[in-house]
Amino acid sequence: MTNLLSNRDARRVFLAKQGLSNPPNRALTKARLLQLIHDIGFVQVDSIATVERAHHQILFSRNQTYRREHLTELLEKDGALFENWTHDASILPSAFFVYWKHRFRREELAIVERWRKWRGEGFEAAFEETYERVLKNGAITAREIKDENHTSGGWWNWHPNKTALEYFWRTGKFAIAGRTNFQKVYDLVERVLPENVHTPEVDHDEFVDWACRSALQRLGFATSGEIAAFWDLVTPQEAKTWVEAHRGELSEMLIEPAGDGKPRPSFAFMGFPATLDSFPEAPARIRVLSPFDPTLRDRNRTERLFGFFYRIEVFVPEPKREYGYYVFPLLEGDRLIGRIDMKADRKAGTLDVKRLWLEPGVKPSVGRLEKLEAELERVARFTGVEKVVFLDGWRAS
Repeated sequence: MTNLLSNRDARRVFLAKQGLSNPPNRALTKARLLQLIHDIGFVQVDSIATVERAHHQILFSRNQTYRREHLTELLEKDGALFENWTHDASILPSAFFVYWKHRFRREELAIVERWRKWRGEGFEAAFEETYERVLKNGAITAREIKDENHTSGGWWNWHPNKTALEYFWRTGKFAIAGRTNFQKVYDLVERVLPENVHTPEVDHDEFVDWACRSALQRLGFATSGEIAAFWDLVTPQEAKTWVEAHRGELSEMLIEPAGDGKPRPSFAFMGFPATLDSFPEAPARIRVLSPFDPTLRDRNRTERLFGFFYRIEVFVPEPKREYGYYVFPLLEGDRLIGRIDMKADRKAGTLDVKRLWLEPGVKPSVGRLEKLEAELERVARFTGVEKVVFLDGWRAS
C-alpha cells in the first residue's frame, strides 16, 4: 500500500528536518549550534555580503540568538567542523570527514582531467613546490604565495600556486584553517582536524549506505535522485541501487504537490507516516531566507512543495533579471510568501528595502506587513545597522 502525504504535511516535515521549526529565540549555545549543523547536514558558504554572508544568514534564520564567534570557534579552534564541497563549498561536521575521503578519491581523477582542459597542460607545475611550502612553513593564503609575475584575470585565472592550493583542498590533503577577510587559509589536514577525524577509513559499501541513509533522514522523503543530490557524494545509479537493496526498510509515499500536478512517488523510512505528530509546526513569524539556504538548494523540490519558483539572478545580465541581483525569499509559517530586494548600507547604518514582491494570493495585510517589519528589524540588528529604510517604490504592484 502506498501512502499519500498531503502537501501541508510534506511542508511541515521538510521544514522541521531543515531546522526551521525549532523555537527561533531559544538560546543557541555552541553545542546546540554544532547539533543544528549536524541535523541540517551542511551550511553553504558564499562570499556575497549584500546583507550578510550566506552561512551566517542561514543559521540566523533558524535561531536569532546565533553568534558568529561560536561558528568560528567550532571551525578554527575545536576542529568540530570543516569546510569542503557538497554541491558547492559548505561547512560540515567533522564527523563526516571520513565519508568525504571517498569524494576526495573520485575528485582527484576528475579534477586533473577537468582542470587540464581549463588550465592547459602543465597546470600542476607548482603542486610539489606549494605542498612543500605549506608542509614546512604552515598555514598560508593564496595571496601570500602568489607568483609576482602572474597577471590576475579573476577567479577563472588562478595563479599556479592558487591552483595547487585549491587542488589539495578539494582532494583532502589540505583543509581550511580559517579565513582572513574571507580569503581561505590553507594548511595540512592533520594540522587542522583532530586525529580521530582525519585518520579513520570506511569501505565503499559503508560510505554509500551512509550517504544515502543520512540524506533521506534529512529530507524526510525523497526520490533516489533527490537522495543522490543531497550531498552530491554518490551517483544517481548508486542511490537507486541503494533504494532497491533497502526496500525492506523503506515505504513508498505519494507526495501531494502544491497546486496542480500529480503526486510524486518518493521513499521514506518505514513507519514514517505514524510519526507525523512528532514534527512541530513552523513558527508563524516571517523569516528572510538566504538565497543559498539548504531549503532552497533543490529548486525543483522547492517549487513542487511550496509552489514557489526561485532562481538566483546574480549571474543573469541586469536587463534580463526578473527581480534583482540578490533577492531573498520570505518564509511565513510553512509557506514561501514572496521575495524582497534589500541591501545593508553599512556607511549609512541602514538596511535599505528596495522592493517587495508577494506571491499571487498573498495579501499585504497590516498584520503581515508588521510581521515583515519585525523580521527586517531583527535582520538589521544582526547585520549591525541601526534602522530599516523603505526606499521609494518598495511595494511592487
